[in-house]
Amino acid sequence: MKFEEKHLVHLAAVVEYGGVSAAAEQLGLSQPAVSRTLSALEKRVGEPLFQPGRRPLRPTSIGAELARHGLVILNASREAAETITSFRTGSAGTVRIAGVPFFMDAFISGMIGGFQRLAPDILVEQSYGNLQDLENGIAAKRLDLAICPLGSIKSKPEFRFTPIIKARNVVACRVGHPLTRRKTLSRTDVADFPWIAPLPGSPLLADLHTILLNLGLPEVCIRYSGGSLLSVLNYLEETDALAILPHSVTFAHRKDRKVTVLPLDIPQPPRSLGILRAREARLPAAEQLASHILKRFDALRAAIERHQTSIVWGP
Repeated sequence: MKFEEKHLVHLAAVVEYGGVSAAAEQLGLSQPAVSRTLSALEKRVGEPLFQPGRRPLRPTSIGAELARHGLVILNASREAAETITSFRTGSAGTVRIAGVPFFMDAFISGMIGGFQRLAPDILVEQSYGNLQDLENGIAAKRLDLAICPLGSIKSKPEFRFTPIIKARNVVACRVGHPLTRRKTLSRTDVADFPWIAPLPGSPLLADLHTILLNLGLPEVCIRYSGGSLLSVLNYLEETDALAILPHSVTFAHRKDRKVTVLPLDIPQPPRSLGILRAREARLPAAEQLASHILKRFDALRAAIERHQTSIVWGP
C-alpha cells in the first residue's frame, strides 16, 4: 500500500500537537484541509486512526505507528527549513578562503577562530596563494574570499576589493641584533649581514629588489629562502639575518617573538591588503566572515598605526 507523504505528515502533526486546529496552525494550513487529509488516510487504511471521544486526540495503535513514520518526514522537513534559514542568514555553510601566507598566519587564521566561536556551524576551508592564484580561484568559483594585496591598478570588473590596511614594509631582525645597538645607522649597513629571501611569487620579493636599488646595493647575501612565517621568525631569532616583512606582521608578533623592527626608512609599495570577492557573489556565510574580519581590523588599525609612528625612522 502506497501512502502520500503529506498524509503521514499531517497525521504526525495532529498526534504531536493533540488536535487538528493546533496541527493546522503549525503546518500553515486550514483546519478543514487537515481534517480532509485525515479522513482520506483513515479511509485508505480502513481502520480508525484515533480513539473515539478522547481529547486531546489519542491515536490508535495503527495511528501511532503511521504517525511515527510521518514524524520522520516532518522532522526532516523542519531540518531542511532550518538549513535554508541558516544558509540565508549566514549562520551555516562552508566558506573557502585563501590568501598571502604571512598575513593569513599572522592575523586571518586567528580571526577565523574568533568568528567560529560566534558561528560554530560554519565550516571554513583555508588555503594559501599569490595574487594570480587567488584571482583565478575567485573567477573559477573555487574560492569565496581572498586576502591579498592590490596596487594602484584597480581590480578587474568581475571582482570587488575591500581594503583592510595600507601595505607598509619594514626590515626585521632579532632583538639584540648588532645593528640595533648602533647609535647611527647607515643605509648600507644592511649589506654586512645575510638576508632571508621572500617566498617565490610573493610581492615582498619585488619589494626587496626595490629596496636594494634604493639603497644603492646591487645585491645582498641570501642565506635562507622559501620559509613559512613561523620558520622565518624562528630563523631570525637564531641568526643575525635580516628580512623584509609587513609591518603589520611584526606588530602581531611584537610580544610573543624576539623579533624587532630595524628603524631604517625604506621605499613603501603603493598597495593595500584587502578582501577580494566576486562582484556578483553574495554567499551569506562568506559575507559574515568578511564583515567579521573588517570589524576586527577596524579595531586593530589604530594600534598598528600608533606602533608605526612610535618608531624613530633612520636614514
